[in-house]
Amino acid sequence: MSEAPVVTSKRFIAGAVCPACSTADSIRMWNVDAVPHRECVECGYSDTLDERGNSVPRELPTRVNISALQPRAADPAVQTVQFFPNPRLKKP
Repeated sequence: MSEAPVVTSKRFIAGAVCPACSTADSIRMWNVDAVPHRECVECGYSDTLDERGNSVPRELPTRVNISALQPRAADPAVQTVQFFPNPRLKKP
């Protein structure tokens, strides 16, 4: 059997300012398996904090981590180009 994650109740943090929309007293925090999370109720900003209280950045979507999720078909209008060296530019 798998164990359910331990979640504490969500609580508002007095005087906290949202890093995204700069509104005061709109941040609520909670812990999931001793990992603190925070969320702004005004703009929807949310993140996870590390053990020192710093925000843990999420992985940015790039062509490397999205291409595996959504494979794209090749565009039939695109043609390959082959470059040949210019014979006049040969070094002696």
